[in-house]
Amino acid sequence: MQHVKIPQDRIGVLIGEGGETMREIESRAEVRLDIDSENGKVEVEQTGDPVRGLKGPEIVKAIGRGFAPDEALSLLDDDMMMFDLIDVDAAARNKNDLERQKGRLIGENGRTRELMEELTGASVVIYGTTMGVIGTPKQVDVVRSAAEMILDGAPHGSVYSFLERKRNEMKREGMEFHQFPG
Repeated sequence: MQHVKIPQDRIGVLIGEGGETMREIESRAEVRLDIDSENGKVEVEQTGDPVRGLKGPEIVKAIGRGFAPDEALSLLDDDMMMFDLIDVDAAARNKNDLERQKGRLIGENGRTRELMEELTGASVVIYGTTMGVIGTPKQVDVVRSAAEMILDGAPHGSVYSFLERKRNEMKREGMEFHQFPG
């Protein structure tokens, strides 16, 4: 059994209308969720296939960090799919810097975040003080590198060039793109 804590404002998304999302996670990941809506604690207990069950806590964490349930459930589409979290707060000096860093990651009208998704095939969400990424290990690695470049102050243009270069590499290596609906 694993325990995951999610923000209060994400509990409703995890449960879904009439418990629909919760039931879908339980059935597809072969787990049982015990959600304490008072404090945001979620117990995840494996009920079936242990490999699928390992994805249960990751799905709950992903939803807790701002992903839509269908994007979080994509972790079950392929054994290689993974969820990664980048702590934006750790790269910030103070509250104002945190907001500036989040703004740089999102980009004007969300363009930087969108380009990270388009050029890697990963799904990217910026929520609270974190940036979440769902994709294959290679996709997640490229997004993490791009985010670190931005957080280190690199100009957006050079980050976009880096993303283009990596996309071309991935295409040459014949990597398939898991394009997310969005």
